[in-house]
Amino acid sequence: MKAIIQRVTQASVTVNDEVISSIGRGFCVLIGISRDDTEKDMEYIARKILNIRLFDDDGGKRWNASVVDKNYEVLCVSQFTLQSYLKGNKPDFHQAMEAEKSEQFYNKLLDSMKKAFSPEKIKDGKFGAYMQVHIQNDGPVTIELDTTPPRKAAATGEPSASSS
Repeated sequence: MKAIIQRVTQASVTVNDEVISSIGRGFCVLIGISRDDTEKDMEYIARKILNIRLFDDDGGKRWNASVVDKNYEVLCVSQFTLQSYLKGNKPDFHQAMEAEKSEQFYNKLLDSMKKAFSPEKIKDGKFGAYMQVHIQNDGPVTIELDTTPPRKAAATGEPSASSS
């Protein structure tokens, strides 16, 4: 499972020229679910999104407050393309979880975040829709979380980091 966390001053999702979701300060999080993801992966990602300290605390100390500490919002957007790898110059999406199962998994992730924080503070896009995601990145600060172990070079055809 992958999550790209972007600290934002505002973010919104538009579908068919209609804004369907928006937030003020907080995180816009792109979520990529792989076919091998488990409940444990989901719990880890949810916990990290809510607890990662990317904001200044009330005393001005940098990197010392979470989205929960600040009572900010989270806008999650399901994005299967995060689970791609390249075959030559073409992306391959076979590592992504199938749509129906992924939607259930994604909704469960949102539910767990709502229970752990506040239902009205967790927003999302429209699963499976063609969306425009508008963000105003704050910093910019962008953090990648990945529960997948590093893929072996043989599996991807890419050289490993230790190759010369």
